[in-house]
Amino acid sequence: MKSFPTCLCLLTVALALAGGHLFLQAANRPASFRVLVFSKTLGYRHDSITNGIATIRELGAQHGFDVDATEEPGAFTRTNLARYRVVVFLSVTGNVLDTNQEAALKNFVDQGGGFAAIHGAIFGPLACEDKWDWYGDMFCCAFTNHSKIVAGVVNTEDPSNPSTMGLPARWHRVDEWYNLSGSPRGCARVLATVDESTYAGGSMGEDHPIAWCRRVEKGRMWYTAMGHTPESFSEPLFCQHLLGGIVSVAGSVPADFAPNDRIIASPTSKK
Repeated sequence: MKSFPTCLCLLTVALALAGGHLFLQAANRPASFRVLVFSKTLGYRHDSITNGIATIRELGAQHGFDVDATEEPGAFTRTNLARYRVVVFLSVTGNVLDTNQEAALKNFVDQGGGFAAIHGAIFGPLACEDKWDWYGDMFCCAFTNHSKIVAGVVNTEDPSNPSTMGLPARWHRVDEWYNLSGSPRGCARVLATVDESTYAGGSMGEDHPIAWCRRVEKGRMWYTAMGHTPESFSEPLFCQHLLGGIVSVAGSVPADFAPNDRIIASPTSKK
């Protein structure tokens, strides 16, 4: 059931992206880097995690990177993380890492590693690692609450980024839409926003970021607040979005990580 829609997703990625030839080239050569997908939960556990791991594995197989998946915090040592180019937090919830493991992940990113976070892995007291100031600073804001699972419209703000390249200017999809403590704009590069006029439950107004990226010391981070439902990981456009986020923080394709030029709200919230 999973393989068919994901394969369809891969075909769409190859054909739809204006720069799709970069991904096709990756698919035709040996794995060029390794990704660690981490999905441990101490809080709410998303039903989409299993589908997310399977889809990231298939994306890696088709597009030139190897994927390991774990829920063991013990994987976070400097020696082990040195094997990877990208760490993906897939709807991780709760305070899952101890002090030494946090230091290993911080070192990994600061020294040039890529970090991609999906949906529930955002900083916040009801989300992920709310006691860790560095993690909050990396996201530039915190999760506060969310809408019901409803249809909404995503506005693509930066169509040149690999994770938004080829997406519709107005992308209609169903998800659970996160509200934030403030906009990361000015601290990070906003890639897409959600139009609150198209659904009920938004609380941020006209500027409601839903995906963004930024430099963190020598490394790169990328986040999408989408991906609540298991069906998300069978959607061709969402798979395209996810693949672009991973390869951009890996440094495999060019991407602009410079912050946007205006600040809407206080960029960081810490508990």
